[in-house]
Amino acid sequence: MATILKSDEREFQESPNKIDNYRIFTDISRIKKGVNPENLNFDLRQLNPDQYSAPFHFHRYAEELFLIISGSATLRTPNGLEIVNSGDLIFFEKGKTGAHQLYNHTNKSCIYLDIRTYIGYDIAEYPDSDKILIAPSFEIYNKNSQMSYFDGETKIKDKWKEIV
Repeated sequence: MATILKSDEREFQESPNKIDNYRIFTDISRIKKGVNPENLNFDLRQLNPDQYSAPFHFHRYAEELFLIISGSATLRTPNGLEIVNSGDLIFFEKGKTGAHQLYNHTNKSCIYLDIRTYIGYDIAEYPDSDKILIAPSFEIYNKNSQMSYFDGETKIKDKWKEIV
């Protein structure tokens, strides 16, 4: 079944759990109409002046595509900064080379469509803060506390004795 999300029915609400500098708004008309994609997720975003879309990040298991619908923003990638404008399509591949962040450097809102693949899980990495986020549980860990596979596993015989 086709679901039409009419432009005159848009309702942007501030995305929950955001902090200063990262206040982004998302159109909730998709949710109101019960559209819940399984593999092709999307959101219409409103990035207001002097705000960042999200911390600089990349996805290990998801590709992402932005279509700038109106306005302008500065895009940060591993290659540096570039201005993106209405009509521009930006593709982010999986992995470090697909890292990205938008900043609205203008005095008008930037509206963009954020489309991303979703296979039921993802891991996002945040190079500026050395965090990883595991989705869909949204557990966040410091990447620097990485352990080897057998750390903490050397006393297995003692564990078994406790069980028996």
